[in-house]
Amino acid sequence: MFLNTFSCRVLGSFPRCGVIFPRNLLGARYAALGQCSERAYYNRPGCSGSGGAAHVRVVDLRSDTVTKPGPAMRQAMAEAEVGDDVMGEDPTVNELQKIAAEMFGMEASLFVPSGTMSNLIAVMVHCRERGDEMIVGDLSHLHIYEQGGSAQLAGVHATTVTTRPDGTFNLMQLEAKIRHGYPDPHYPRTRLICVENTHNIQGGRVLPLPFLQEVRALADRYGLSVHLDGARVMNAAVALDVPPSTILQHTHTVSVCLSKGLGSPVGTLLAGPQDFISRAVRCRKALGGGMRQAGVLAAAGKLSLQQMVGRLGEDHHNARTFAHALLDCEPSLFVVDMSAVETNILRFRIKDSALSPQEFCARMGQVGVGEEAALGQGVQVLMYPHHENSIRAVWHLGISPEDTQLAIKKMQFVAAQLLNEQVKAQ
Repeated sequence: MFLNTFSCRVLGSFPRCGVIFPRNLLGARYAALGQCSERAYYNRPGCSGSGGAAHVRVVDLRSDTVTKPGPAMRQAMAEAEVGDDVMGEDPTVNELQKIAAEMFGMEASLFVPSGTMSNLIAVMVHCRERGDEMIVGDLSHLHIYEQGGSAQLAGVHATTVTTRPDGTFNLMQLEAKIRHGYPDPHYPRTRLICVENTHNIQGGRVLPLPFLQEVRALADRYGLSVHLDGARVMNAAVALDVPPSTILQHTHTVSVCLSKGLGSPVGTLLAGPQDFISRAVRCRKALGGGMRQAGVLAAAGKLSLQQMVGRLGEDHHNARTFAHALLDCEPSLFVVDMSAVETNILRFRIKDSALSPQEFCARMGQVGVGEEAALGQGVQVLMYPHHENSIRAVWHLGISPEDTQLAIKKMQFVAAQLLNEQVKAQ
């Protein structure tokens, strides 16, 4: 009811219909908005915007990496007991690693600065010789967004399998990628299969447990290891309503980020067998990831694991609320697959090709003319153009239900504004 009422108030007597947006009209409009570029979204706006609104509310949906530690976490960091972690003497780091290993159902874990380093360390330990090979999804974060570090720094070759929309692979294709005939000098040696859960590019998809079980069985059959890039595996556990160990029983090792929806400022945990972690400590040192009095950061990580996991469901709910609003929007501009909205990441598309994701994100990120009068304040909603001509929005602990409703109102305002401009251009 709220959505329909708002749409009618803003749209007036305009008919419900598909909208075609002339590019020349959009170009002129974006010039008026200050020619906001995709790159500009890395900078949090600090001004009122070109609409002149006296008060601007920023709803930052770019990523769950933008979260900031709250008062309780900052206090825990300030009071943390510390020691030299490279010497294994930081009690807070040691406690965090123990908590994580028990939670993940692994023998041991290691605190490292970032998810990218954690994944690289896993590859280096599993693939012990330069020229070894790992099998990864062609849309995996490890393959797309980590600068090819496995090849660049570890000398590990990657071969890819096609990533399905739900983040899984075809198991027959996966098996066909496994190299046989070692030590034939012509080919690398397959050592590792990497999976990602939740799957970032595919919109926070949760890998089904039967799929993970089948991947592990395939790996065991050929003597391979399975590493899970589980940057958001806690989101997957909450979505499936299972402990993370239920997911991780199907993998040999896992990398879990603390600095996304779990709210820590820094840090990732790499977990696996004790001998794996022993070798990982050496790789971490070689990569410059050995930190000294790291208990200041580990204290935040403890709160993340012990107090922040349960609230992830709120982010999932808020993402679905916005997704439903996109579908209910008049004019009907957006395409959303609700079955794919499983966690805190939402991918959606614009129906009309005349309006690009970059242009829509620019509209959402600026304060438009008349916006303060229509919404009661200026609202800047920050999102990114994404893979395959889509738009990505990510919910996190910094986005409340009220922020989500403001983002919905801004989306409806932008849709109505575009329709008005299209009608005037006819």
